[in-house]
Amino acid sequence: MAAKPAIVEGMIDWGGRHGAVSRSEADKVLGRRRVLEGLATGVLAQPWRGVVIRASDSLELATRAQAALLVVGPPAALSGATALALHGISAVDDTRIHMTVPSSRRIKSKPGLAIHQADFQPSDVVELNGLATFSLDLALADFLCDGDKRTAFAAVDEAMRGLVPDHVRTLRANVRDRVVDRHDRRGIHRAVMLLDLATGKAESPPESIIRLIVVEAGFPIPEAQYAITTIDGRTLYILDMAWPSRRIALEYDGFASHEGRRDYDAERDARMAGRGWITIRASAADLRDPRRLLAELSRAFESRAVA
Repeated sequence: MAAKPAIVEGMIDWGGRHGAVSRSEADKVLGRRRVLEGLATGVLAQPWRGVVIRASDSLELATRAQAALLVVGPPAALSGATALALHGISAVDDTRIHMTVPSSRRIKSKPGLAIHQADFQPSDVVELNGLATFSLDLALADFLCDGDKRTAFAAVDEAMRGLVPDHVRTLRANVRDRVVDRHDRRGIHRAVMLLDLATGKAESPPESIIRLIVVEAGFPIPEAQYAITTIDGRTLYILDMAWPSRRIALEYDGFASHEGRRDYDAERDARMAGRGWITIRASAADLRDPRRLLAELSRAFESRAVA
């Protein structure tokens, strides 16, 4: 059993609890009057009935996740976007806490807390920093089927990033097994397509999304992180995406990495043009409205059409 919280300088020692305890436990340790004072003064907060958190931790994912676990009670596991975020996937951006409970439990969602119902096994759950969370392969499989398509693709691409090829293959196989074993068959074909398209080579979630956009628009699948080398094999440039047979390159200019680099990028594009390459540059604006990007890419392909 977890140790009971102790009073430290008039408050609770929240160590190991991510700043969240049940309301009954807080009342027992501090006394109901002091808990009410803490809530009234803003030192404490109550995101959902039955749980109390430190107000200073109210934006922390782990705090809200712990609070949700206390409210719902076992058996339950953090899932979906919450599980992916806890696994370190930055592509997801959902302030709600997502939790899955067995189908037999009748629990309703609350503001900020999305409850999903599905049967799962204890082996499907891992503890991340003391929080009961779906394993990475299960969380990815569910999100590939149910989540926002672009975010899901960026998430699986990010999960593969930095892994050696054998580990990429293992992760892909494990996620695929999870997908095909789902009782809910909705979204399975989409999930398999996204999983097959992922390479783990994109350097950022937006770069992954640009790749998905161009493939969904009907263009051939580009090679990711394609190396331009000298005749003796020395690497000159690494292209975000490329169609080498057409000598067309697509570069994503993220604000942070390309701010102040316009002169360098222009010179590089000129050098690439001297080698017979067309370089097209995408930006964050193209994520919101890709029509300009797709039109420019179409013109490039038309100019390199093979008779």
